[in-house]
Amino acid sequence: MKAIILAAGVGKRLWQVTQHRPKCLIEIGGRTLLNRYLRSLAEVGIRRADIVVGYKQEMIRSAVASNDCGLHVQFLVNEQFHRGSISSLWIARAALDDDTIVMDADVLFHAEILRRLVRSPHSNALLMDESVKQTGEECMVIVEGGRVIALTKQMPARFDYAGEGVGFLKVKHADAAHMVASLKTFVDRELWHMEYEDGLIGFFRDVKVGHEKIGGLPWTEIDFPDDVERASRDILPKL
Repeated sequence: MKAIILAAGVGKRLWQVTQHRPKCLIEIGGRTLLNRYLRSLAEVGIRRADIVVGYKQEMIRSAVASNDCGLHVQFLVNEQFHRGSISSLWIARAALDDDTIVMDADVLFHAEILRRLVRSPHSNALLMDESVKQTGEECMVIVEGGRVIALTKQMPARFDYAGEGVGFLKVKHADAAHMVASLKTFVDRELWHMEYEDGLIGFFRDVKVGHEKIGGLPWTEIDFPDDVERASRDILPKL
């Protein structure tokens, strides 16, 4: 199993921080998010990681070079990093050469969260915080009939239950072609403004994707300046 970390974006909503460095290099408790990712991956037995870079990529390359976390790291370059995240996952399509954990690069999380996904009995799986109800910008894991039917901010009319997605997706190697095909339907229409989550709708239709509930475990996505403060104040002490 390997990881693909999507770390190319500018992070416009966090511009007062990201004008100086990529989001994944934000420090919480004296360690960058990226360092925490790589160490957590090593702890669960993952030894390979591809990082999709773009904005200020030289800073990410330098950070990886100076932190030996026991992983073999390669870089994939998204020159169009100002586009939606679908462009980064599309760049990484050829790197889906094993069972893979696809990871957004802006989450502070307890190590058990990643361990739960890696050990999930579902070959394809998402993490769901079932304790969170959508109030605005949350990207939700939508479940109906025992399978994930969408990962989106746009709630459908019908579903059984939902919870916030953590931003990590496990994909079985044999099913990766279905994910690429799903993305391609939007890439062919040049819908580069999209986030990759909405580009997975065909994947969820064609492949059974399960989920792991993680409600009660500490984590937070970092999108806004207030999130940095909350991560340090509320999440870090629980890790």
